[in-house]
Amino acid sequence: MSINFEVKRTTQVSKQQVYDGLLDLDAANHWMQGLVGIERLDDGPMQVGSQWKESRKMFGQVATEHFEVVELNEPDKIVLRCDGTKGTTGKGEFIFTYIVTSSNNLMEITLNGEIKGLTGITKLFGKMMAGIFKKASAKDLDALITYLEK
Repeated sequence: MSINFEVKRTTQVSKQQVYDGLLDLDAANHWMQGLVGIERLDDGPMQVGSQWKESRKMFGQVATEHFEVVELNEPDKIVLRCDGTKGTTGKGEFIFTYIVTSSNNLMEITLNGEIKGLTGITKLFGKMMAGIFKKASAKDLDALITYLEK
């Protein structure tokens, strides 16, 4: 059983700026809340298969998670996978799908989040976790948009 959440935001910046902003790990320190650091695990431009470790301070602790790009459809779609077994979470799989559409000179960013593979007590608290992830993802999108609109 997976747990799903959705966040939608609009902006006046172009689809390409949104797409590039989501993949620009070097600029993440300008907008990503609680970011301690990002370590690329490969070289070159972001592409399917690119991986990194992302460390953030959450709830007073530093948590590090392992991310991988699983799909890119420039400039419309980005799918990222976080393998919870390789990070602080210790379990689960987190899929973040960003879809950028345009309408009336506005770009709509839709983030569809999916949490899979939770067991035991984490499964019991899964819906609460989804709320936490949704709130954090909304703050990240708001901060990214503010950064891109400057």
